[in-house]
Amino acid sequence: MNEKQKKLLKTAGAIVTAASATYFLIGNAFYYVTLTRSGMKNPYVAKVASGTKKKDDERLRLDAIKEEGKYWFDSVDKEELIIKSSTTNKFLHANYIFPKNQSDVFVLIIHGYTSSPRGMGMYAQKYHELGYNVVLPSLNGHADSEQETITMGWQDRLDVLDWINFIVENYPDSKIIIHGESMGAATTMMVTGESLPDNVKVAVADCGYTSVWDIFSNKIKNNFKMHEFPTLYCANTVNKIYSGFDFKEASSIEQLKKSKTPTIFIHGEKDTFVPYAMLDKVYNAAACEKDKVTIPNSPHARNACANPELYWSSILNFIKRYL
Repeated sequence: MNEKQKKLLKTAGAIVTAASATYFLIGNAFYYVTLTRSGMKNPYVAKVASGTKKKDDERLRLDAIKEEGKYWFDSVDKEELIIKSSTTNKFLHANYIFPKNQSDVFVLIIHGYTSSPRGMGMYAQKYHELGYNVVLPSLNGHADSEQETITMGWQDRLDVLDWINFIVENYPDSKIIIHGESMGAATTMMVTGESLPDNVKVAVADCGYTSVWDIFSNKIKNNFKMHEFPTLYCANTVNKIYSGFDFKEASSIEQLKKSKTPTIFIHGEKDTFVPYAMLDKVYNAAACEKDKVTIPNSPHARNACANPELYWSSILNFIKRYL
């Protein structure tokens, strides 16, 4: 090899090294900002996660309704439940709100991205008033979770399965409802693709996304104003290294194709954060008994606030068929 060839090889190596470093730098940056507890606290991420850039009077009204549920959550008696994850070395945490009278119905309420069990207070209040047991797990990277990274429902589906098994082991005659919102709805849809005990009777998927890849692709283009390539590809590589799964693998659609759990799908007509068009995609993919409801004039994760009568009557009528 002559000197010219050696220089060319050295230059090529430097270019490859620089490109690789840039690739992982981009991936690490996106991963840190969106998929770690610390990054999630960034004010810009919180703004993006709210699903709207500017809050008009109507959005503020809907937010105030949801806020009331948090105050109820703070005031109600509850217990902390802790179980060991069957797939990690971590402990899983949940809040348990027990009914006034004994009931064999348990509702697992699954919160969304940047939210918490407290953020699902309005749903917990409704089910509590119906006389049901209410269990609110903390998803990975949120609230009381011991996990620092966020898995967008994919690892969470296995944690929810652990909670299902915990309930069944302790209450063999239990009837279980799973109710998730946004990332919690994706978690709900994903867990229904697993082999579930017959105790699981119904699922409620409120404004859930089709896959982790799809929702990040949408956010990168519309909220972060970046290109899918290379950003999402870089982040996906880093996520596979740190969290062990591919964004495309984490698919609500593919899991729903295996689902046997009757599921009601709900989406707000004005939802731009998890695009309204995703409703038909997840609904059509579901192999289970199913129903779908559109909430007119409702933005992301505010369906129960925008039209509580339509929201709850649809859910309760659906639940009655299977309990």
